Order: sequence, then structure tokens, then C-alpha cells
Amino acid sequence: MSQPKLEVPAELRELAEKTIEQAERAFQMFFDAAGKSMSSVPGPAADLSKQALSLTEQNMRTAFDHARKLVHATELDEAMRIQSEFLRSQFTNAGEHMREITTRLMNVAKKPQDPS
Repeated sequence: MSQPKLEVPAELRELAEKTIEQAERAFQMFFDAAGKSMSSVPGPAADLSKQALSLTEQNMRTAFDHARKLVHATELDEAMRIQSEFLRSQFTNAGEHMREITTRLMNVAKKPQDPS
């Protein structure tokens, strides 16, 4: 039994690819600006915010990579496989990110506070 083809014109795939690239550049500019503004704020809260920003940036990169793969899928089963792999990796990453943030929070809570 043959799999249904995803009949998407090349022009539409190109447009989607360009849109993904533009969105990725815009998010990178946002992350660069946010990172610079956080570097001027001292303390454990800033460290936690930097980590959260870094994890968010990783998630966005993964999402853009996923979108690119979907744009180039030519069969429905390929698109479903790509989607399934993405969801599985996102669930795994979310658990890892929560552990990292929880560990960081616990470490911050254990540190004696500077009374300055």
C-alpha cells in the first residue's frame, strides 16, 4: 500500500523555509538582548534567569529544526514520524530541564544569604 504524498508546491516550501529563518533570526536577536540585559543583574536570581533563558533558547532551536524537517517531509508517514520524534524529545527535554532548574533552585535556597 503506497503512502499518501504531501503535495506541497516548491514555492510554498521555500516560503516556509524563509519564514522559519526570519523567525529564528528574530528570536536570536531577542535572546541576545535578553542575555545582555541579564548580565548586568548580579545574584542568584540572575543566574537562574540566565539558565531559564538558555533552556528556552535550546527549546526554540529544537522547534525551528523540527519545523524545517516538517517543511521538507514528502510523505504523510514521514511527517508523522518527525512529529512523533519531536514530541518524544520535547517530553524528555522538559523533564531534564525541570531537574536542572529544581537543582539550581535547591542550591540557591541552601546558600547563606548575603546581608548587604
